[in-house]
Amino acid sequence: MTLVLEAAVLGILTGGVYALMASGLTLIFGVMRIINVGHGALVVLGAYLSFVLWHSWNVDPFLSLVVTMPVMFVLGVILQIVFIRPLKTDREALSVLVTYALALGIEGLLGYIFTSNYVQITAWYDTASFPIGGFRITYVYVYGFLLCLAILGAIFLMLYRTTFGAAIRATMLNRTAAQLVGIDVDRVSAITFGIGMATAAAGGVVFGITNTFNPGSHYDLISRLLTIIVLGGLGSLRGAIIAALVMLVSTDITAVVISPVWASFVFFVILIAVLLVRPQGLFGVTVRDRL
Repeated sequence: MTLVLEAAVLGILTGGVYALMASGLTLIFGVMRIINVGHGALVVLGAYLSFVLWHSWNVDPFLSLVVTMPVMFVLGVILQIVFIRPLKTDREALSVLVTYALALGIEGLLGYIFTSNYVQITAWYDTASFPIGGFRITYVYVYGFLLCLAILGAIFLMLYRTTFGAAIRATMLNRTAAQLVGIDVDRVSAITFGIGMATAAAGGVVFGITNTFNPGSHYDLISRLLTIIVLGGLGSLRGAIIAALVMLVSTDITAVVISPVWASFVFFVILIAVLLVRPQGLFGVTVRDRL
C-alpha cells in the first residue's frame, strides 16, 4: 500500500511537469489550429540550453530559466512568423509537416553540437529527499511541481484577468469573429507560440534534471504530450492539466502494481477508452470554426 501511495504522489508531481509542457502545445493548437509535433524537440532544446548554462557557468538549473524562457519566447515568435504564419490554407495538415521538419532540424543541430551521447543536468536536489508518510520524495520533483503551479497559475491569470488573455480566448473560440472585432490575430498567434516555447523551456529544465536525454529524446516525449492534449481536449488548458495528472498517476501506479513494461501502454488504453465515449476529449468542443 505504501508503494501505491508513493507512486500516486510521484505521479501527481511529475504530472504537473507534463501538464506544463502540454499547456503550451494545447494553447498553440487552440489559437492557431496547428498541430505542433515539434514541441517535444523544443522541450529538449530548452533542456540543452539549461544544460549549457549549468555545465559551462555553473548556473543553477532553475535559475537558468531567467535566461532560457525569454530566449525561447523570442525564438518562438520568430519561428511562428517565418514558418507558421505563411500557412494560409489547409493549416492543420501542413503544420504537421512544417513542425516535424523543425523538429528534425533542431535534432540535427543539437546532434551536431552535442553528439548523440546522453547527458543529464545535476544539482544537489536531484538526489536529496525528505520523508513523508513512510516513503521519501526527492526535492527536484517538489520544486518542479511548484514551478509548474507558478507558471500555470500565471497563464490562467493572463487568460482570465488581462485584455490580451481575452484576445487569446476570443481567437481560440472563433478566429474570424475575433478579426471582425478588431483583434490582431497574427500578433496573438505569434505571442502565443512564444508562450508555448517558454513553457517548453520550463518543462525542459525539469525533464533534463529527472531524465538523461539526447537530441532524439523528443520522439517519446511528443507521443506522450500529444496523448495528453487529445485526452484533455484539443485547445483546452484545463483538460491538458487534468489529463496529465490522470496519465502520470495511472502509469506510475501500473508500474508498481503490475509491471513497468505495461506503464507506457496504459497511456493509450486510457486514451482509447475515453475517446470511445467522448471523441472530443474530456473538455474539448465538438465543433470549431474553419480557417
